[in-house]
Amino acid sequence: MTNPDFSEISFDSLNLAEALIQGIQKAGFAICTPIQALALPLLLAGEDVAGQAQTGTGKTASFLLATMQCLLREPSAGAGQQPRGLIVAPTRELALQVSKDAQFLGQYTNLKCVAVHGGANYRKQRHLLEQGCDILIGTPGRLIDYYQQRIIGFKKIQVVVLDEADRMFDLGFIRDIRYILRRLPPPDKRLGMLFSATLSLRVMELAYEYMNNPQLLRIEPQKVTVDKITERVYFPANEEKISLLLALFKRLVPRHAIVFTNTKHVAEKVWGYLEGNGFKAALLSSDVPQGKRQRLLAAFQDRIYPILVATDVAARGLHISTVTHVFNYDLPQDPEDYVHRIGRTARAGASGLAVSFACEDYAFSLPDIEEYIGHKVVPFSVEEEELLVPEQRVFVSHKDKKKSHRRAPHPRQKKKSFQKKETYSGGKNHT
Repeated sequence: MTNPDFSEISFDSLNLAEALIQGIQKAGFAICTPIQALALPLLLAGEDVAGQAQTGTGKTASFLLATMQCLLREPSAGAGQQPRGLIVAPTRELALQVSKDAQFLGQYTNLKCVAVHGGANYRKQRHLLEQGCDILIGTPGRLIDYYQQRIIGFKKIQVVVLDEADRMFDLGFIRDIRYILRRLPPPDKRLGMLFSATLSLRVMELAYEYMNNPQLLRIEPQKVTVDKITERVYFPANEEKISLLLALFKRLVPRHAIVFTNTKHVAEKVWGYLEGNGFKAALLSSDVPQGKRQRLLAAFQDRIYPILVATDVAARGLHISTVTHVFNYDLPQDPEDYVHRIGRTARAGASGLAVSFACEDYAFSLPDIEEYIGHKVVPFSVEEEELLVPEQRVFVSHKDKKKSHRRAPHPRQKKKSFQKKETYSGGKNHT
């Protein structure tokens, strides 16, 4: 039986450079995923591609391998600090993930990759750029900043990639993207790629305006979520959500899990309850400094923290293949955010469980989500779960939480136990 997660095309048959084949083998890849099987032959033949595929199906490897192959094949036309490959990502998390994958796949090549983004040391990034690079990976604002200071140039670009182009629109970066694209060589003088989990009309208009007759590729567009994600939804009252979450953690014992909330305030509350009940967790929101954010993500990836409580800052660009469970403590209001959240599990052919809480505040989002994904999410009754008795539920006080966030502990250091704890009394107000 054919595995739908992979095609019949091997990487060895694509006539890639030997250095890239070594990197692919080091990563444990042998057979292309469907999006790689469709995109790579076209890209290696010099055709532009606009590709849509489900999250976690290999889009990043597609554009990285095509970029590196092009740069290895073509003689260097750059000088000094000017890059030859440009990859634009909407968020710092995605830029860092792409950079990490590029370093791994290209470890046997002589190509130098540099990532630039906000929230990191400005002078350090500038110094790296002044030393020169072949592939530049960055967020729009930081790229324009260095360009306007003439630290980098775009005239020698041979390959350009727009990753998660739909997110560029959502975050209001489209003017910045157009600013960058207008300063690149003409579309027929470079290889262009656009990859995204969703391709809207406005994204396709951007592609046809700034790319050279791109080939449109869609992988099972009628199926938005991955088959191997088991989805379920509960309908708790607002005051039942914490006890339901704790009960599910007690029963399911997730090895590696992400809990998504819609706001920073709720994320802090959920993190406090998990920590207070013995579940070791990291907390990630948009205002966490970049240095601490990277340490927390590294610790989560290494399972020093088996649980990550996060806002949608972690919904895209986070590729951790071992995530087994995703919990939507707050059901997202945007159907696309639901797809990206649950896509953090069941990566690269694995299976996973996605649990959502359709509470009093967010249950109205469920019909739109089900219409978008094309199927009903299996409902589960709150009464079917054996909820924890009040004496078992403990809340870490706000004062203790603030103390724990003043300095991010080194992942290898033991976290100090919280001394001040308060009992949570069945959903009633607490102080």
